[in-house]
Amino acid sequence: MPWNARILTLYPAMFPGPLGQSLAGRALAEGRWSLTVVDIRDFARDKHRTVDDTPFGGGPGMVMRPDVLANALDATLADAEGEVGGQPLIYFSPRGRRLDQALVHEVKAAGGATLLCGRFEGVDERLLQARPVVEVSLGDFVLSGGEIAAYALLDAVVRLLPGVMGAEESGTEESFADGLLEYPQYTRPQEWGGLAVPDVLLSGHHEKIAAWRREMAEKITAERRPDLWESYRRRKPAGKN
Repeated sequence: MPWNARILTLYPAMFPGPLGQSLAGRALAEGRWSLTVVDIRDFARDKHRTVDDTPFGGGPGMVMRPDVLANALDATLADAEGEVGGQPLIYFSPRGRRLDQALVHEVKAAGGATLLCGRFEGVDERLLQARPVVEVSLGDFVLSGGEIAAYALLDAVVRLLPGVMGAEESGTEESFADGLLEYPQYTRPQEWGGLAVPDVLLSGHHEKIAAWRREMAEKITAERRPDLWESYRRRKPAGKN
């Protein structure tokens, strides 16, 4: 079975959007992954297709109703019965677990995911208590809704699926693959703008090239992401350079 994504949103026309282009789009056309988009408004109970209401206790904005969302989720999962065992139900929220490459690999390994894209001030807390929801955050900033975060997660997952990237090494020799940022990359021309490609990359000596790339990855990570560097240092085997 292909890796399957189910997206619940108030804006179904946003999908596949950029996921229909480039690597993800080609993989979708080839059947390496599947996409089901569910319009949450289809599960509203009134003629106005109302999905939100004012917050108890007062305050600005609107909150998405738990009854409407539960109906949408339950119907979606029932339609996918037999496919969703062990697959996460993700709600995009600034207070969730930070999306990183480790989480991307977890979601990929699950064989699929159901993604709930919130809007307005978020969803009623009771829905998060009543369903096995995993909250995930794209970063320490606020978006208008979860759709952009869904693009990011799905693009990160799909590119790791078998046969999606041209070279298998592409998924292992890049940023975060082993806890480091990626080393610098160079291509032709050999000299440009008064700058030359490092001699070691022209040497043909694979061990020296690998050592240089590791050194550069460690240097860049230490300078730009001290949080990643400290985590990497704690995991690095003793005596390994």
